[in-house]
Amino acid sequence: MVVGWRELVSLPELGLAGIPAKIDTGARTSSLHAHVLEDFLRGDERFVRFAVDWGGERHHCEAVHVDVRGITSSNGDTQRRFVIKTPLTIGNLTFRAEISLANRSQMQFPMLIGRTALRRRMVVDSGHSWLQSPANADKGPGRR
Repeated sequence: MVVGWRELVSLPELGLAGIPAKIDTGARTSSLHAHVLEDFLRGDERFVRFAVDWGGERHHCEAVHVDVRGITSSNGDTQRRFVIKTPLTIGNLTFRAEISLANRSQMQFPMLIGRTALRRRMVVDSGHSWLQSPANADKGPGRR
């Protein structure tokens, strides 16, 4: 599959669709703009509850958290972030991806898709946008 340098993506288990995402081969891990509210145990599994402000409303989400990692941001700072694993949809392709929960409020895109999610699935055409999301490419933030 060929994707542009920005695409609309969905996180179906979290109830989030049409999220503008930057496709970034320079980043290892994908990330989502979210506010972590709490982590907790349910049975023997660790979960994280978080809020995603999307589409003019706040969505409360829960996911199994697979790790807390030190992730180096684009400005060189290392932050401890919760990492979840959830289905990610780009175009007609859905697969499980690891996504760190981060404060991306200063970024143009609420989501970043890193090279681990892309590996063996997609090729990036950096000269184009919205190759897998042409019907909605002219709507909303981050679409120039």
